[in-house]
Amino acid sequence: MELDLTDSTLDLKNTKPRELEEIFEDPFAIRFLPDTDRADGESRFYTLGRTVQDRYLFLAFSTNGKVARVAAARDMTESETRFYQRNYGEIK
Repeated sequence: MELDLTDSTLDLKNTKPRELEEIFEDPFAIRFLPDTDRADGESRFYTLGRTVQDRYLFLAFSTNGKVARVAAARDMTESETRFYQRNYGEIK
């Protein structure tokens, strides 16, 4: 899937494009079910993932299956981080 950041409102000083790509490539990322009732045919997803430098990020993005457009990116909250770690198997 290709990442499209044109016309993006993201603060790319806070979250680098490389980090966004790493979240999409994270094999343990947790992707929530899409919101499919959209007229434009795109699906909206929420993802929890970890970068190579151990930064935990929450992403909201839409995709048409070929191109992903990130609408929001932020650091995970403490409870989101625990949820990710529990599913990743770090906390038992």
